[in-house]
Amino acid sequence: MKLKLFVCSIVALSLQLVTKAQNAAVIQQYIETYKDIAIAEMQRTGVPASIKLAQGIHETAAGTSILVTKSNNHFGIKCKSHWTGQSVKHTDDAPNECFRKYDEPGQSYKDHSDFLRSGQRYAFLFNLEPTDYKGWANGLKKAGYATNPKYPQIIIKLIEDYHLDDYTLIAMGKMEPKTSDIAVVSKPVEQQPAVVQAAVVEKPAVVKPSYPDGVFKINDTKVVFVKAGTSFLALAQQHNIPLKRLFEFNDDMPEVEEADADQLIFLQRKRKTGAEEFHIVQPGETVYDVAQVQAIRLESLLSYNGITANKILVPGEKLYLKTFAPAGNKLASLK
Repeated sequence: MKLKLFVCSIVALSLQLVTKAQNAAVIQQYIETYKDIAIAEMQRTGVPASIKLAQGIHETAAGTSILVTKSNNHFGIKCKSHWTGQSVKHTDDAPNECFRKYDEPGQSYKDHSDFLRSGQRYAFLFNLEPTDYKGWANGLKKAGYATNPKYPQIIIKLIEDYHLDDYTLIAMGKMEPKTSDIAVVSKPVEQQPAVVQAAVVEKPAVVKPSYPDGVFKINDTKVVFVKAGTSFLALAQQHNIPLKRLFEFNDDMPEVEEADADQLIFLQRKRKTGAEEFHIVQPGETVYDVAQVQAIRLESLLSYNGITANKILVPGEKLYLKTFAPAGNKLASLK
């Protein structure tokens, strides 16, 4: 009898180890699939890649949950009253609740970033350092993102077990990507040893914001998105603005005849402060680009951060939009 119990215990333990290994493999596959989107979204909005990946893993059971398979909703975001997109019914805290539905996972990742970024109750999170994943995890629970009292511990454990904070550092330019851009694959040749060839793996492009047609507002300031080749004189006449004033509204940009690239053009003077607390620099951005994207006067942006207009920005750096950067920390690189 004792031998039988011993054997049963060994079998049970073996099954647990196999299940754990299988779960780990599923999670690793999820990370490999969505890490680049998480990095790009962090560069776009400032939501830490580690937090985004950990939430995605937990909310979707690493991409295997019923909700994600029928909705591409990776973060369990419910419809709420202002949602006008597709939706599905799913039982969560209550029967048949309304959850947002997306055509593909990237839309879910983007909507999650925008959901946190635009929500007033989550605003305090963006004052934390992106590498403070414990602060973010506890802050999400405090703000009411989840009802599970152990939600912070779950998120923190996932980040630590799978080293998800590395992807935050990669997004900030403080760590090189773990894998090479060259993937090795084998191509068998008849009656010859396998020949190893290198296949180039394309990285997904950094997510760029899309803008509506016609006049819209950024930071409560009227603006249009124009295509390269647009005549500034025609644009000024169309909106009854003196041409000189149009250039002034856009931080005294060079008085040329037409736009040399697709860009934002403001139709009234920008604000002295931004709508958000700070901006996370994206690859290729200049100080002028940030002033335009955030609809803040260039002189204010320079003053808040103690920099000059010709300052070369590094992806992942933090630019303050409402207050002066902390003393001794002008244009602080995110830590």
